[in-house]
Amino acid sequence: MNTASLVIERGTPASRSAGIGVLTIILLLAIAPQFLSAGAVDRMTALFIYVILAAMWNALAGFGGLVSVGQQVFFGLGAYFAIRLANAGLNPFVSLFVSAVIVGAVSWPISLFMLRLRNGEFAIGMWVIAALTHLLVNLDRLIQGETGTSLISLNVYDVSTRRLTIYWLALASMTALLAILFGLLRGSTGAAIRAIRDNEDAAASVGVRVTGTKRLLFMLAAFGIGVAGALWLATATTFQPKTYFNVQWTAYMIFMVLVGGIGTFEGAILGALLFFLIETWFGGTGVWYLIGLGATALVFSLLLPRGLWGTLEERFGWRLLSVGYRVRLPASVADPTGEAISPAPTAAHSEKA
Repeated sequence: MNTASLVIERGTPASRSAGIGVLTIILLLAIAPQFLSAGAVDRMTALFIYVILAAMWNALAGFGGLVSVGQQVFFGLGAYFAIRLANAGLNPFVSLFVSAVIVGAVSWPISLFMLRLRNGEFAIGMWVIAALTHLLVNLDRLIQGETGTSLISLNVYDVSTRRLTIYWLALASMTALLAILFGLLRGSTGAAIRAIRDNEDAAASVGVRVTGTKRLLFMLAAFGIGVAGALWLATATTFQPKTYFNVQWTAYMIFMVLVGGIGTFEGAILGALLFFLIETWFGGTGVWYLIGLGATALVFSLLLPRGLWGTLEERFGWRLLSVGYRVRLPASVADPTGEAISPAPTAAHSEKA
């Protein structure tokens, strides 16, 4: 086959339609509180936070190859700094995002030594960082150890106003972070990120700035998870370190990404939606809910290792929010005898994710 006959594409009619669909969904979500009950607004706010968590962990591990079991450190710090800033007199809603900026800044010195580790060392190292940070936060007299404290400055706002404001902040944060991540992954930096994931030494040999690229991704993920932690604090108002620094938050991130499809942009969103539905329907069953989550993750790991979206993409060639290129054969090509042949639709597609 002459390589000149190959077609390299990024967008498809389906992906272009998906872009319009995404904008429509966001607009509908923006006006949804007018038609939803107070409880439904709270649940939708939780869904937006879950999408942020899944997207950030997927960016770090799925695209960057940096598997971490300690991302709860940034979730907890996002809530902690919001408490501290609000206690210092800053508007509580402003403190939510200033705290995320601080979390992003704090992640820079952490990255200086954590990014020297690889594979399992990095994963466990992040868990150790989370445990140490938890202990340090407990020493703050404002937090009162595991007793915790509350974001009491939110109480000056009417309950309905507060609920709607947090909803719109969560929706705007989710949209902005997904847009930033999408743009990053579609550009040259995204190509460098995936090259590092596939073979770090080979990427360095062709001029990729390995450390700088990994640090950028690490800090973006920390910032996004910090936003999620601060927003969760706003919905709950109470802060207890053992809750926010619990490894269960990273377990939830891993579950959402594994079920939805690791290394796919759509997979993280789908995984967050599935986790949200499972929690809504079965969250009240106590320990059986956690057992069910673990069993579901195990089944997907064994039977659908690429997750739901990854499997659909591989089997049917579906691409809605593409961040890579795809190489395919044209609709019909000629064999050496001059006969026109049509390639098999599944075997001819190969995406450079």
